[in-house]
Amino acid sequence: MRTGSEPATARSPLRMRLALSVWGLIWTVAGTVAFAFADRPGWAIACGCLAVVVTVDLVMIIRHIRQGPHYQPGRDVPPYDPPAQGGGHRP
Repeated sequence: MRTGSEPATARSPLRMRLALSVWGLIWTVAGTVAFAFADRPGWAIACGCLAVVVTVDLVMIIRHIRQGPHYQPGRDVPPYDPPAQGGGHRP
């Protein structure tokens, strides 16, 4: 819900999330390989599962970045009214 108090210079955290996801993917893949060579299959599987989660997150982040910016109302658009209490329509 738009309140009218959003900062005019707000920026998307997608680039930061992309960098952190790449960093996490590097560490999870390295952990998977290291634990596999160290004959620790449980830890290797755990790191592998985490690598899958990080990869899915990376795909979603890249998808959102490629979608580009979305329409945001400007300063001339007044804030929206808060939703009515009680779940019904206002008379």
